[in-house]
Amino acid sequence: MATAKKTTKPTIQKRSKRKATSAKKTVKVKTKITKDEVEIQDVTTAEEQQQQIEKVLTARRMRVAEKAQTRATEAPPMPPEPEVEAVKITDVSGVVYDKAEYDSMVEMYDSTIKDIKEGEIVKGKVLGVTMNDVIVDVGFKSEGIIPINEFPLPVNISVGEEIEVYLEQIEDSNGQLILSKKKADFMRVWDRIRDVHDAGDTIEGNVTRRIKGGVVVDIMGVDAFLPGSQISLRQVPDFDALIGEEMTVKIIKLNKTRRNIVVSRRVVLEEEREKMRSTLLNEITVNQIRQGVVKNITDFGVFIDLGGVDGLLHITDMSWGRIRHPSEMVSLSDKIDVKILDFDEKTSRISLGLKQMTPYPWENIEEKFPIGKKVKGKVVSITDYGAFIELEKGIEGLIHISEMSWTQHIKHPSKIMNVGDVVDAVVLSVEKENEKISLGIKQMEPDPWGTIENKYPIGKVIVGKVRNLTAFGAFVELEEGIDGLVHISDMSWTKRIQHPSEVMKKGDKVEVKVIKIDHENRRISLGYKQLTDDPWPELAKKLAVGSECLGSISKVLDRGVIVDLGDDVEGFVPNAQLTTEELSNPTGVFKEGEKLPLQVIEFDRNMHKVVLSVVAYYKKREHAEFEKYMSSHPTTSNQSLAEAMPDAVRKVAEKPAETEKKAEVAPAAEVETSTEKTLSEDTPDENKQ
Repeated sequence: MATAKKTTKPTIQKRSKRKATSAKKTVKVKTKITKDEVEIQDVTTAEEQQQQIEKVLTARRMRVAEKAQTRATEAPPMPPEPEVEAVKITDVSGVVYDKAEYDSMVEMYDSTIKDIKEGEIVKGKVLGVTMNDVIVDVGFKSEGIIPINEFPLPVNISVGEEIEVYLEQIEDSNGQLILSKKKADFMRVWDRIRDVHDAGDTIEGNVTRRIKGGVVVDIMGVDAFLPGSQISLRQVPDFDALIGEEMTVKIIKLNKTRRNIVVSRRVVLEEEREKMRSTLLNEITVNQIRQGVVKNITDFGVFIDLGGVDGLLHITDMSWGRIRHPSEMVSLSDKIDVKILDFDEKTSRISLGLKQMTPYPWENIEEKFPIGKKVKGKVVSITDYGAFIELEKGIEGLIHISEMSWTQHIKHPSKIMNVGDVVDAVVLSVEKENEKISLGIKQMEPDPWGTIENKYPIGKVIVGKVRNLTAFGAFVELEEGIDGLVHISDMSWTKRIQHPSEVMKKGDKVEVKVIKIDHENRRISLGYKQLTDDPWPELAKKLAVGSECLGSISKVLDRGVIVDLGDDVEGFVPNAQLTTEELSNPTGVFKEGEKLPLQVIEFDRNMHKVVLSVVAYYKKREHAEFEKYMSSHPTTSNQSLAEAMPDAVRKVAEKPAETEKKAEVAPAAEVETSTEKTLSEDTPDENKQ
């Protein structure tokens, strides 16, 4: 083995020091280049990054070469290095290597160090996995560390596995490699994704997770964003239900710098629907039967997807019978067969029918339900005017409220039946054109009015219960469901009845007489006063005109008073016959219960009217009696009693005694005629009573 000279030792040390200094400078230069390269990477593409790095390295090398040349020119010339005969090389264990062995060992070490550049995809081997990082050896002098969240499935990472990573930076401030798994995956498939986007093709993806505004789809190992509005043709209620689903999407937006990929499934579905729509519109014809899917349900009908085109199935075309809401027959996503009823090529509107798939139930309806036939049906609806009965699917009949009972006064059909009840009825009429059937349930029993005269002949006296009172009379129940009316004019022969409650009360049991039966209107007229004889023939004799009587005031009216003459007989005294003074309202002047001397001045047997007068009574009496009567009934008039008296009476009172004697001799007829003329002027027309 050769031994090195001592004189070469300082020279060797000096050269090593210069090399070390140069190596340090190189490291610093690389560090600065790395920072520039990181800044460039944020704003340029990968190709531009590589060009910028090469330009910086070239500029650095040129500056270093210029500085070295300047140093060599200014520095004193170095003495020639002595020749080295031999180099003694030993390792830490003291083993001595010759030059050939050393060169072989250096060559073997260099072969383990790969020539890698920043911005490239390199292969590496997983050396270890921690909770937060994955350690990877890419064949450089130091290992790289990758955050574990960059791996889609961290649980599947195993030590010794070979993976592709992206070299972001050769050394950071700690001297470690900066690697990225996401960028490697992105760069590896970027060209393929760009080709798919440029060609407008679709690509398969898998929904991996949900994020704000949409979901993440894995495409060729990289993440792409699928907005919620681009997932389906309709709004998706639950994004979580899509996780793990495979779907075909189209790339609608790319950004390599930000590694941003946006995809759409809606575009794919719209294209498919448009193709199906074109095909369907060419094939569709009226009366054609096609299968569709229930897409939407509303109050007025159902929208059916026929394959690219929606058709409307109206609620009236869903069933021959009655349905309250379309949801009673179909549900969302149901597949049903429908019939094309109408098709508008301009607007592409399609009307569908479901009931048209079955025979028309009203065909030969007259044979199925002839008039008079007894049928049984189910109450499906109740209104104010009647109840609808379903006789069979698609056929309904109406029981009008007037056809529910012969005798009862039914206010609402719900009083005797409810929805869902099964009832027996009789067919009354059938109208096929209008799809109407009239039914009746009272016809299930005999009509009691057919034999009403046998049961309640005219003139028969019966006992009934007062069921109701009205302003014109009282309804008396003869039996359950059969009432008769006692009119207010048939309650008394003599009294002036203002309201039936003056004679009878609701709930009273009274005797009445049948006076008339109206078959057509199903009415029975009853009488209460007919239980006694008509007293007016006898009253005509008793209360003849000019006769005098005593009456008690029973009512005070604004136009006069009604007096009770006894035996339930009433008469009327007008205001002009109560006093000779002006009297607009007797209220306050005359009181109920007061007795008055009266004279009959009018008697109408047919109208049952008796008109009486106080003034006429006192005409035949002494003046002092009339004066006493007037003083007990003062009025608002300021006239004296003499001024208020009739002229004939006043003249008689003012004449001297001699005149009075002559007046007594004078025919009484003249005085009476004059008095009657005066009274006739003050007496109102009988029609005003």
